[in-house]
Amino acid sequence: MLNITQLLAEELSLQPFQIKNALELFAEGATIPFIARYRKERTGEMNEIQLRDLSDRYTYLTELEERKATILDAIASLGKLTDDLKAKIESCLQKNELEDLYLPYRAKRRTRATIAREKGLEPLAEFIKSLNRANAKPASLEEEAAKYISEEKAVKTVEDALKGAADILAEGVSEKAELRSHLRDYLMNEGIFVSRIKDEYPEGSTKFEMYRNYRTPVKNIPPHNMLALFRGETEKVLDLELSFDDLVVMSYLESEEIHTKTPAIREFYRVMLKDAFNRLMKTSLVSEVRAERKAYADIESIKTFESNLRELLLSPPAGMKPTLAIDPGFRTGCKVAVLSETAKFLEYQAVFPHQAAAQRAEAAKTIKKLIEKHDIQLIAIGNGTASRETEEFVSEVLKTMERKPIKVIVNESGASIYSASDVAIAEFPDLDITVRGAISIGRRLQDPLAELVKIDPKSIGVGQYQHDVDQKLLKKNLDETVESCVNYVGVDLNTASKELLTFVSGMTPTVAKNIVTYRNEHGAFKNRRQLLKVPKLGPKAFEQAAGFLRIRGGKNPLDNTAVHPESYFVVEAIASDLNVPLEQITQISAKVKTINLKKYVTDTVGEPTLRDIISELEKPGRDPRAEFKYATFKEGIKEIRDLNVGMELEGIVTNVANFGAFVDIGVHQDGLVHISQLSDRFVDDPQKIVKVGQVVKVRVLEVNEKLKRISLSMKAQDSTNSDRAEKQTSNKSMEPPTLKDLKAKFNRK
Repeated sequence: MLNITQLLAEELSLQPFQIKNALELFAEGATIPFIARYRKERTGEMNEIQLRDLSDRYTYLTELEERKATILDAIASLGKLTDDLKAKIESCLQKNELEDLYLPYRAKRRTRATIAREKGLEPLAEFIKSLNRANAKPASLEEEAAKYISEEKAVKTVEDALKGAADILAEGVSEKAELRSHLRDYLMNEGIFVSRIKDEYPEGSTKFEMYRNYRTPVKNIPPHNMLALFRGETEKVLDLELSFDDLVVMSYLESEEIHTKTPAIREFYRVMLKDAFNRLMKTSLVSEVRAERKAYADIESIKTFESNLRELLLSPPAGMKPTLAIDPGFRTGCKVAVLSETAKFLEYQAVFPHQAAAQRAEAAKTIKKLIEKHDIQLIAIGNGTASRETEEFVSEVLKTMERKPIKVIVNESGASIYSASDVAIAEFPDLDITVRGAISIGRRLQDPLAELVKIDPKSIGVGQYQHDVDQKLLKKNLDETVESCVNYVGVDLNTASKELLTFVSGMTPTVAKNIVTYRNEHGAFKNRRQLLKVPKLGPKAFEQAAGFLRIRGGKNPLDNTAVHPESYFVVEAIASDLNVPLEQITQISAKVKTINLKKYVTDTVGEPTLRDIISELEKPGRDPRAEFKYATFKEGIKEIRDLNVGMELEGIVTNVANFGAFVDIGVHQDGLVHISQLSDRFVDDPQKIVKVGQVVKVRVLEVNEKLKRISLSMKAQDSTNSDRAEKQTSNKSMEPPTLKDLKAKFNRK
């Protein structure tokens, strides 16, 4: 069998000791954030990406090895396991190759070949096979086939006998692993996806219009196009097929399977091979290629989703300050919630600024009173219906005030989902669903990460085709992304919600709930060691979680840092050598830089951990997220009809796809900056230029009010016209290669 450790080291460009130690840590129950942060010595400083790649590939290979063992046992039980076959199976690195090798021995339903064998025609098939040799003596197929005519076995004619023998031979050909592998590669590398919109859908009547007459090479199809085609097919709007040259396929099969020069045998084999491919191979191979392209599209789309989610979760917090949160509305009014500097809900009011003048005046009084009463420093306004009108109203109120809070429009995607969730009901059982929504909007501004972890990532608007991709893989990867972000930032042990604590390394939902319960019963935690008093939080969970939990204003200043309690003795030694009280160790960044780290190396603490400790002491308790910034939407631009071509605006990136970025410019409809409009230079990946939550300046290129489509540009204005032509050229369907090209490629292979 495979030497998995050595193979992983080669594939991932790592040392065997790194693989071995990381796998041991996984087996011990250590989480990836914990290993990446606190076990650098053992893994040779592997980062989270390397550790996750290792975990995924190791899982794949171990599953592959388990499947090999099952297949070897199954074939051995049939008495058909040869040394050559065993060697091929044991050396397999891909599951589809393994299944190809097993295919001839797999239990089958009753096939045409099975029926032919029941009729006693296998000897005839073997006879015909013996004639398919370069030095075979000519013989009459009809004379030999006549020997198998039998009324009892329902072989009534020579043609019946030859057809049954051909069925047996065709099944044998269709199960040859090397043939299937080559043809699968051919379809992948030379095939063309062709789609057409069904006749019952007239031009311009569907969202799949660009796929009306669409052709693109299978190997080059962009992930979003692949997923769109599958969705269109599922919704029965599109017909999708994989086109290829049958002549090239038959030429290959004939060159591999026909060895005689006898015309009759050659013709018999040509007919048999055509049946073998069309009846037994084509459908399964096309399905495998489609599945492989779908799996690739899923992976790439999920990667983009992960990246967008990470940027959103790590959006700069405005800070824990008294906040006025407004969920805007026209007829039903604006729902206004007041939050404290600890995100505690304090008060709620409903105001109606968009109806009669008297109600608008009353609403202004209410807003002003709440701002003054609670010393409001932040105002969060949801970006849904009536958002811009509400922002203008609040601006009018602020003009009458001496001290003006910061006013920010907040993306409210998923707030309604949260409002009706079990989490929200448990948190605010006595509040109306609309009030919960306003609270969520305000908390998103204070600390996006702490609030967004309560919402299913699929509901917060940073993915594409999230309901079309592999849901199990999507959930796994998004959960890992949330876990990574939470542990990167760290969590305030005394204010964190149960949902936020659940994503801390080593935590389970039960332990997270127990922490909140303990906190409510005993008051704020004074030190990290107190965690060990929490029910079901044992030494292992403490080891995994402690370094990611912060206690602000506690007895030990190190409890508000990322220094792990297991390394406190090192900091104490440093403090002693510097003749500084431990209480002041986080205030001496200048002195800390002069330390000779090698002096503090032990069997368990090496230089990588020491460097992290020093880095943390230089910035104790500092939030690693970027500085808070917000966009200012242009006054008077509230609806798509207010836009004009050439208008320059400020906006916020709400989503990034591999074909461009979507930007909120304050008109209730995000505009698209196509990848060709992101920069004056060539861009191969939009993520290299823009991130979710980034404030950008854009220019309006096109507006289609009917379809609610807005095209934007981030390029210099003088390059726009030439770039439009370039974009149109890049969107043209790619022509398939000619038969001559395909045959030339086949011959090179």
